[in-house]
Amino acid sequence: MPADYTYQRNHRSTGSLILLPAIWLALIGSAVLVDAAPLLIGILAACTLPLLWDLIKNPPAGLTLTQASLKWHSGTQTAEIALKEIELIRLDTRLDFSVRATVILKNGRKIRIPFEATPPHQTLENALHAKAIKTERHHFSLRQ
Repeated sequence: MPADYTYQRNHRSTGSLILLPAIWLALIGSAVLVDAAPLLIGILAACTLPLLWDLIKNPPAGLTLTQASLKWHSGTQTAEIALKEIELIRLDTRLDFSVRATVILKNGRKIRIPFEATPPHQTLENALHAKAIKTERHHFSLRQ
């Protein structure tokens, strides 16, 4: 009997910790060096506020695959699906090379696993195959 699979992560990442100050420095530099319009600087700075909030709050995300169910959580969202209800899990590679996972139930309903709760695709696919769950791979489709 295969062991349970668990994936955990936090929203805070090294890339975010580097990107936010870099954007702010670029905005300050453009205001000082090229005399950019304060309204434009303010609008662009406001676009960074969700990233700042994620860095401060650092909500956890993860996925657990047990003998009986598939569970995931992301921030305040949680979901649990019994394995016997799952027809297959579709793994779509997007144009930015990220992989999105969609659970397709036996009744035809589709449930998207949040991106931040999705493990690396090959690891997830191996864990699903170990539990005898069918997977489907689709590469670079513009529509679903």
